[in-house]
Amino acid sequence: MSGDVVVGRRSVVVGAGALAAVAVVPACGGGSGSTGAPAAPGTALAKTGDVPVGGGVIVGDTVITQPTAGAFVGLSATCTHAGCKVSSVKDGVIVCPCHGSRFELDGAVRGGPARNPLPTKPVRVEGDSIVSG
Repeated sequence: MSGDVVVGRRSVVVGAGALAAVAVVPACGGGSGSTGAPAAPGTALAKTGDVPVGGGVIVGDTVITQPTAGAFVGLSATCTHAGCKVSSVKDGVIVCPCHGSRFELDGAVRGGPARNPLPTKPVRVEGDSIVSG
């Protein structure tokens, strides 16, 4: 048995659990290729023409919506239920893929399990750009 490595059942189970946890963590984070780092104030996030009236876009850690023409709202892209990143804005609803929470374009909860609205983030229009802060 010289040179053989003996691994006990407990080591295999613990190792498999740790590997599974590592595989799950990225699934709850972003997926848009962004780091999710907060944008510095004054950073251009999107063009006004990229945000449809009655819809929105997700840019990094920010959801930008346009509930009515010319009114832009900045929201956190982090779901208030379990901290997953929301994945899309479809048919006037912000969607979290992890547990099915839905939010209105102003961040209000439309359907749970989330109970709290998405926090607002300051955004403003400068020319044809929407900027943070």
